[in-house]
Amino acid sequence: MLEKVLPHAILKAKLNLESRIRTLKRDWTIVYDLLNGKDNSGFDWDEHRQMVVAEDVVWNSYISVRIISCL
Repeated sequence: MLEKVLPHAILKAKLNLESRIRTLKRDWTIVYDLLNGKDNSGFDWDEHRQMVVAEDVVWNSYISVRIISCL
C-alpha cells in the first residue's frame, strides 16, 4: 500500500515500523521506570504538561547514575 502511494520513496515499511515500535517500547520503559521503579523517588507526572517532572537534584542524580551504568 505504501509503495502505491509513494512509489519512488523506496521505504521499507516493515523495517521502519519495527524500528519505531522498538524506540517507543524503550522510551515507554524509561518513563515507566521513572514513575514506578524502585529508588526513583522524586519523579512525578505533570498531568497538565503531560510530562515527567522532578527537582533538578533528582534529575542530576538520575543522570549521573545512568551515565555511570552506561560506561
